[in-house]
Amino acid sequence: MIHAQGLYVGANYHPHDDKNIEKIKTDIQLMKDAGFNVVRMGHLAWDSYEPSEGKFDFDWFDQVMDMMSEAGINVILDIAIRPAPLWLHHKYPSISITDEKGDVLYPNHRYMEDVGDPMYQKYALRFTDEMTKHYGNHPALLAFGIDNESGDGRISYSETARQRFIAWLKNKYGTVENLNKAWAGQRWSRKINEWDEVGFPVRTHYNDVPERMLDFRRFVSDEINQLLFKVIDIVNINAPDALVNTNAWYFSYLKYFDYAPIAYSGKMTRGGEGFYAGTSLVNNAGILWASFGIVRIQYESTHPFWCNEFTTMTAVPNVCRKQAYASLMFGNQMVCGWTWQSMWAGEEQYLQGLIDWDGVPNRKYDEYKQITTEFKKIEKYFPYQLKAEVGMAFSYPSQIVSYSYPESHENQVGTCFKQFYDRNMDVRMLEISRSQLKYKLLIIPGVAVMDPVTAGKIREYVKKGGTVLMTGYSAMVDTTNQVFTSTRPGLLNDVFGIRLGSYEEIEIMNEISRIGYEGQKVQVTYKGRNLESESPRFDIVEPKGADIVGTITSLDQDYPIITSNQYGKGKAIYVGLPARGEVLSPLLDDLMEEHSISKGLSVPDSVMARQIDQNHILYLNMSRGPKEIQRKGESRSVLYDIEYSNNFTIAPDTPEFIEIK
Repeated sequence: MIHAQGLYVGANYHPHDDKNIEKIKTDIQLMKDAGFNVVRMGHLAWDSYEPSEGKFDFDWFDQVMDMMSEAGINVILDIAIRPAPLWLHHKYPSISITDEKGDVLYPNHRYMEDVGDPMYQKYALRFTDEMTKHYGNHPALLAFGIDNESGDGRISYSETARQRFIAWLKNKYGTVENLNKAWAGQRWSRKINEWDEVGFPVRTHYNDVPERMLDFRRFVSDEINQLLFKVIDIVNINAPDALVNTNAWYFSYLKYFDYAPIAYSGKMTRGGEGFYAGTSLVNNAGILWASFGIVRIQYESTHPFWCNEFTTMTAVPNVCRKQAYASLMFGNQMVCGWTWQSMWAGEEQYLQGLIDWDGVPNRKYDEYKQITTEFKKIEKYFPYQLKAEVGMAFSYPSQIVSYSYPESHENQVGTCFKQFYDRNMDVRMLEISRSQLKYKLLIIPGVAVMDPVTAGKIREYVKKGGTVLMTGYSAMVDTTNQVFTSTRPGLLNDVFGIRLGSYEEIEIMNEISRIGYEGQKVQVTYKGRNLESESPRFDIVEPKGADIVGTITSLDQDYPIITSNQYGKGKAIYVGLPARGEVLSPLLDDLMEEHSISKGLSVPDSVMARQIDQNHILYLNMSRGPKEIQRKGESRSVLYDIEYSNNFTIAPDTPEFIEIK
């Protein structure tokens, strides 16, 4: 595939702010001087290209594209189907957002359109067709961007949306009898007698209308994906040689949708995200979270990844560079700063970019220039291909269901990811029903919704010799979000060799703690080691053939909490707590040893490292102090052209890329 090797550095650029050709020439020269080889343009700017219905204006932007081509700068051109222009809202009021109370909202903010509305889609797809036909063969074009932050924006509760929801339900259930069964219509006298009685499931408390809420969010997700696939298909027709990219913030709390169909389709040839890891040099928590963002967008894709937005703002000197190198360890190929120009107006008017409001470059411009210079020295070895032997399961319906639990599914997945992040190990996020499960260890962290296909694949995986580790809140409900009336973990109790009964709340149970614990504090004893953790709940686990390998020992009596069951040629381990690093860490160490799972490079604490290939290693000192790397033999710093004999030291907050001799 084209452009699969090498690295990109650049910025997001907004020439539509004033369309001043002389200023654009100056900007492009500054980009060229910095060595930039990519810009991302066009996002959030539909009416800059179609200022009124059917009147397209590409002439001004043709000049920009031509100048980028002449400068040797590649362009990611976003197809700005959101936000919709005001003229479209005015012509078709049905595309505007209606809130839960039934009030139609004026589109002051971005992302204020109902993407499932047929009239919105008609015009969005027409715009896509015009843009991709016009620029599909332009020499500057590297990729088309498919929407931006598709999970962000309000959900609409309009009458037209309700009618579409009813049509979706009819297609899924066929009859109101089937719908009532799926929605537990007998509860609270809420039986539906005819389709037009279907309303929106607006939550009034934490576990309100669970069955209806899950279906509604599936409906919203399906509409987003259907639109994205339609846009991608138009791109592939009009520009078959163009790459396809997006800033896939599907996990926005506003309109969280199921990105797995896109990720597994192979059609998103360059997954992407805004890598915003914070502005602090000392606090590295943002790097962990932003790296998790890459993993959760990539799923099991082996295509290179693009961080098509990247930290600028008020980042402390060296933060952008530090984060750039951290991102390389998760398969990133692009550092594209948000943004080039410090914003002049709008909601981000005080957001600082690489050049100040008057067009003068600032220190972040120099830092990005340094990144460009250094990346050119190492780019032939990148992007890095992950070598994961461990997979973590993610389930969109489980995320929606878990909003009513003490802890969300994604937080459990994030806790598991941190275990491997801290160990400098690669790990893949996956959807079990779509995955081939080619991993030595499969982790199932709070996958609450269990369907027959997923359960069948887990069963077969273990039966053939795989090891699975499942945590609390897993396999609790069926696909309609009703608790299993059969023995839990649902559809898998025999595989795990246990029966899950009720659960207990630790804070209340600590009233009778044998060792005086209070709050949610709990002690788990595993192989003679006392592990201290916290949790709101724990499962009552009854072994039905499984061995007890871990026990809660801080309450009134011992409670089995970690079990291991031999099933077929494999093993199924259950932990009756939500994912907790204190409990998982020793368990994972034992499993990695048992299954010969390759461990991360041995480095001091606060050093990230990846073996890029047989002869090259990337290090990043994340701390404010120097770190000595223990090595035997000769090596050379590709970044700094220094020869090393045995050990060497990495300066604070600094990368190193060595070639082993």
